[in-house]
Amino acid sequence: MSVNSLTVITNVEFGKMINAASAALAANADKINKLNVFPVPDGDTGTNMSLSMASGAQYERDALDTNIGALAKATSKGLLMGARGNSGVILSQIFRGFANSMADKETLSARDLADALMAGAQIAYKSVMKPTEGTILTVIREAASKANKVANQTDDVVELMAAVEDAAQQALNSTPDLLPVLKEVGVVDSGGQGLVFVLQAFYQVLSGDFNEEDMKAPDNAELDQMVKELHAGAQANTNLDPADIKYGYCTEVMVQIGKGTTYDHQFDYDEFYKHLAQLGDSLLVINDDEIVKVHVHTENPGEVISWGTHFGSLVKVKVDNMRDQQQAVIDAQREDEAQAAKISEMTMPVPETAVIAIAAGDGVAKLFKSLGVHTVISGGQTMNPSTADIVDAIKASGANQAVVLPNNSNIFMAAEQAIDLADVPVQVVKTRTVQQGLTAMMGYNPEAEASENANAMSDMIDDVKSAQVTQAVRDTTLNGVEIHNGDWMGIIDGDIQVVADSAEDAAEQSVEKMLDDDSEIVTIIFGADTKEKAANKLAKSVSAIDEDLEVEIHDGGQPLYPFFISVE
Repeated sequence: MSVNSLTVITNVEFGKMINAASAALAANADKINKLNVFPVPDGDTGTNMSLSMASGAQYERDALDTNIGALAKATSKGLLMGARGNSGVILSQIFRGFANSMADKETLSARDLADALMAGAQIAYKSVMKPTEGTILTVIREAASKANKVANQTDDVVELMAAVEDAAQQALNSTPDLLPVLKEVGVVDSGGQGLVFVLQAFYQVLSGDFNEEDMKAPDNAELDQMVKELHAGAQANTNLDPADIKYGYCTEVMVQIGKGTTYDHQFDYDEFYKHLAQLGDSLLVINDDEIVKVHVHTENPGEVISWGTHFGSLVKVKVDNMRDQQQAVIDAQREDEAQAAKISEMTMPVPETAVIAIAAGDGVAKLFKSLGVHTVISGGQTMNPSTADIVDAIKASGANQAVVLPNNSNIFMAAEQAIDLADVPVQVVKTRTVQQGLTAMMGYNPEAEASENANAMSDMIDDVKSAQVTQAVRDTTLNGVEIHNGDWMGIIDGDIQVVADSAEDAAEQSVEKMLDDDSEIVTIIFGADTKEKAANKLAKSVSAIDEDLEVEIHDGGQPLYPFFISVE
């Protein structure tokens, strides 16, 4: 380790600090995700913080004015627009405090840096209606407090950041003592852990111990994002005849380098890449010391897979028939065009108040649209939308006012940020589940003002109970319930109340817990990997409990959750 003595932070160091923080969060996103209290497959604090910080770093790099005050302001704006999930929003508020404190600064002293941390803590606490200790808020407060004390003793920013990093780590270690659920599950706060990585990166840059090459290192999500971008352009071309696709199989392989019984080649990137380049096109290869991830379009997926086995053990293999996928895109486009033609024959005025809903699954989106939702932003189970996504949807609606249905408590803060950023009045109805969102639409009046709609829609969700069925991704104990990796859970109104051996059993037991004498309607929304036959079987079980119940079944197509169930 080479530790510098530094009394002034210039714009150069500041830019490195921001980008190092972004790289650190990207590299550790999976680790942070695994600290989620609930053992659900969509625990995404690390992903949200990483993408939020990446947006901030991009704005910092694009800034034309290069004094520190301007760079801090650009970083803050990028974080705000890219903020995803509650953790991402709180991180954006910390940097908002930084920017406010650093306004008009050309350089930063130790005192300036301490003041910026203090301002970040103050703004972060104000951004949360009911601040909870044992979270990211505790970590920033303790780190800022330490910075304030040390700045009275030294003008060395490296010494100050070393103390800040240490204080942040100690605060993180204390979070289980402040928040009992963390102690029960045996984890530290995930958002707090993300902030510790940010502050560690700051210290490493200032001390000279951060390898700038790490800023360019591939993270676990990089290949997936590149593949999405690669496919996005191709999928937009609905005129392409499936028969004209030269390489028909989209093949993805992940190999653990140097492991397994088939390993007989020392990994060499150039050799590995060159051979695959001969097998197809759209080739992407990303690797670190342990894993190599491959994406290629080929006519011979078997040879791609076989090539990978020479370099290690297969971790993941995925092969999609792109000709079939393209035909499905064409069929869907034709169906949409036919539907659009029918709609164009009707008078469809822009509503006074448009509803923007966040949900995953084509079927769920269609349900929302059928009830009057103007725009459905894809997300919730797979990826939380950013504040900018929500603001853009509001603007695109053309309506004079808007109501946002987050349908996930982790989207509340990003949705509320849109209130200040949108050009029209916006109300957020705090729907925690898709089921609550669908029920809220029963109170929607497109010609009423947003505030009137929000009140009516909020009243509707008081009478609905919601259950989500999903599979545990790790062993844990929560609220005294022992849960094992692979167990199926019934999450009823935010609490894990059922643990079962199958999704069907978890769903049936969840319904039994939700039913009471006033129950009239049970709605079953089955997911992407669930067959309608399973939903029909569940419906029969529900009817057997009470034959007077009205049971509805819908194909939601949502990922990760075989069943969404509501009881009204």
